[in-house]
Amino acid sequence: MLSFVAGITLAAQGAFASGVSGVTTDVTAGGDSMSQEVTPIEVSANGLDRWIRNFESRARAAGISQRTFDAAFRNVRYLDDVIARDRNQAEFTKQIWEYLDGAVSEPRIRNGQRALRQNSRVLDRVEAHYRVEKEIVAAVWGLESAYGATRGSTPLISALATLSFDGRRGRFFEAQLIAALKILQNGDVRPRDMTGSWAGAMGHTQFIPTSYLEYAQDFTGDGKRDIWSDDPTDALASTASYLARHGWTFGQPWGVEVVLPQGFDYTQTSERVKKSPQQWAALGVRDTRGQTVPNHGRASILLPGGAQGAAFMIFDNFHVIERYNAADAYVIGVGHLADRLAGGPAIQATWPRGYEPLSFRQKQQLQRRLTRAGFDTDGTDGIIGPNTIAAIRAYQASIGVTPDGFASQDVLRRLRNR
Repeated sequence: MLSFVAGITLAAQGAFASGVSGVTTDVTAGGDSMSQEVTPIEVSANGLDRWIRNFESRARAAGISQRTFDAAFRNVRYLDDVIARDRNQAEFTKQIWEYLDGAVSEPRIRNGQRALRQNSRVLDRVEAHYRVEKEIVAAVWGLESAYGATRGSTPLISALATLSFDGRRGRFFEAQLIAALKILQNGDVRPRDMTGSWAGAMGHTQFIPTSYLEYAQDFTGDGKRDIWSDDPTDALASTASYLARHGWTFGQPWGVEVVLPQGFDYTQTSERVKKSPQQWAALGVRDTRGQTVPNHGRASILLPGGAQGAAFMIFDNFHVIERYNAADAYVIGVGHLADRLAGGPAIQATWPRGYEPLSFRQKQQLQRRLTRAGFDTDGTDGIIGPNTIAAIRAYQASIGVTPDGFASQDVLRRLRNR
């Protein structure tokens, strides 16, 4: 980015079975046996009804009043489409260049520059107060809701109750649900206006409820931290507050595109390897104009598309954006969009387009095969994080190919053919 009134309204008539392919019950009426088909969504809705009755005591123990609870759950319903989207998100994969094509498209840049002009007074005040550049705040706004155009219309209590009941990440979503109830109890928003994404993120910059409770700001001074309305003021201030409290350094770039020299030691391309820009310059690393990168502090070299794609020297602010969303593609998207909104150039390097990305299952297979080959990835979760990148890099070095740590079909193919 989160006493029960009976009678849950069902969502759109899809079919989500949660492992139940169909349930048949026998109903006796006047001595005759009738077969009544019960659809999976009805089973799920009835289960949610029971779950909410059990949840009520936990909410009350967390300080939620009966009045707040009753108002919040008055029109709750089981959302089968929310579960379907939660199940399918692991299969969704894009290469970094495909992601950036959309995240930093020309329309998004134009719309962002317009948003900066139209909200210049607010953004200037936010920048001065929180010491976070207005272009960064606007870039988060642009990626999270297209500058407020797509804030999400899913009823939050229904979505979070559905996800909590489902149980796949029940503990996390129940914590978000209780936080959402606290927001309602504080009077920041009415239940019918508490809407957002299917996964519980809310408002212009998509705060999850627990983050809202800790970081949301009342920058308008009206007594409410309103991130949902058409006025984006509180949401923009909340985002700046979040970044500032996680260590944002005003004036430091998130990263700088660089060019690596011939013969560069690719084992140095890791977030775990940090050097000053002068030390990197001594190894031949230059910006796209051939100059030494200014000293903004210790930095790492990141190759999000492997040795054939763009290279970035990333600073501490990169990791601050990661606190908003840990995916490298997202961080680069926010950072590069902010640069473009400030008048900076497009990424100069070409990307190795045409690669088929690894699916979620292929990423898990890659991790299993790396670990079996002696290059431990510390788990097989299908997430290509620092441990997996380090394992890929070590494996590549062991077979004499460029150790760029890029999770590709080529690496998986080589592991299969060992």
